[in-house]
Amino acid sequence: MEFLRFLSQYRAPVLDALFQIITVLAQETVIVAVICWLYWCADKRLAYTLGFSFFASGLCVQGLKITFRIPRPWVLDPDFKPVASAVDGATGYSFPSGHTQSATSLLSTLGFSTRRRGLRLLCVIGFLAVGFSRMYLGVHTPKDVFVSMAVTLVLSALASALFRRIADDRSKDPIISIVLAAVSAALLLYAQSLHRSGVIELAYAMDCFKSGGAGLAFGIGFYLERRFVNFSLPGSLRIRILRFAAGIAVTLVLQTGLKLVFPGTLFFAAFRYFLLVFWILVLYPWIFTRLSLQKNF
Repeated sequence: MEFLRFLSQYRAPVLDALFQIITVLAQETVIVAVICWLYWCADKRLAYTLGFSFFASGLCVQGLKITFRIPRPWVLDPDFKPVASAVDGATGYSFPSGHTQSATSLLSTLGFSTRRRGLRLLCVIGFLAVGFSRMYLGVHTPKDVFVSMAVTLVLSALASALFRRIADDRSKDPIISIVLAAVSAALLLYAQSLHRSGVIELAYAMDCFKSGGAGLAFGIGFYLERRFVNFSLPGSLRIRILRFAAGIAVTLVLQTGLKLVFPGTLFFAAFRYFLLVFWILVLYPWIFTRLSLQKNF
């Protein structure tokens, strides 16, 4: 808390706006858009690596959140005031930082994928900037940020090493799918148990069910796509842009529409995120592959 109070002395409207913009780069929609572009149009192996890093670290972070149940800084110290514009986006428990996890999984995976030192340095600066922005805005403590970075970096490094090794080897696909699906199911059961016993409120369990549903879809979808769909990347930039634009448009419609249609229960929160990730991983690739759209779409 002392470090947050120190930073709060230097707040100014222009810095508030700058760090709010930086923290937005770690939003779920941004990460999903990057994964979609890589997966549908650019580099499937890198997309799988990023997806595994993102979902696995997200499951771990959500599990840690509901285990330690550490409140936000302004709850720990009622005299401390965060930047007001950042409060609405600061949901769930404080430890570890979800925004830091998202940014670190994205940028560290991209960094591990290149040998260019300049790009690696930019990636490191990027996720450090997001972590710092969470502290400047007063919504996370240094412990929240650095534990999140450490957990995510380990999983990102493991994912990068794993997918380099199995790029063209499908023999390990069932193991990867089962492990990720099992971890996702474990988080769902854990969150449900804590919620039923009154330990955590519905909103905190909801975040876990979203992560669990998404992780479950990635685990199952990874296996199904590699075994039965196995789509190829488009050759021309025009077709890549067309494929991405159509796919991301439907993804955004689903992201908003399913939320309006489904009840706000834990089961439907998990089911909604399952459908969203399953669309990205399996259903959309199946459409442009099986319906003779592979060459033109």
